Formats: sequence, structure tokens, C-alpha cells
Amino acid sequence: MSCGKPIGNSWEEFKTRVEKGEDSKKVLEDLGLERFCCRAMFLGQVDTLELINKFKKF
Repeated sequence: MSCGKPIGNSWEEFKTRVEKGEDSKKVLEDLGLERFCCRAMFLGQVDTLELINKFKKF
């Protein structure tokens, strides 16, 4: 479910600004993410890298 717009380059800025306490709606608008599919990708994202790194690689 995506329009195909590349949005990965905006993730770090979004995450940083929201963690500092900014409203996620305003940050998404500032980043130019106005479509529902782009917003859903950011708002539904869960960082699982730390969890995945705990498991042994074969």
C-alpha cells in the first residue's frame, strides 16, 4: 500500500523531531508528506533493529 514516493530519506528527521516533542502532524507537513500512504508508513513504523540485533546470526 504505497504510492511509490521515496520517503526513507525523511525518517531520521521525523524520528528526531518527534522525540524532541514536536507534533507529528506538523513534522509530516514540514517534510512534505501529505498523502495518506506516506503518513501511514511513518506513523505505523516501529524500530525493531535493536530487537533483531539480539538474535545470533548463522
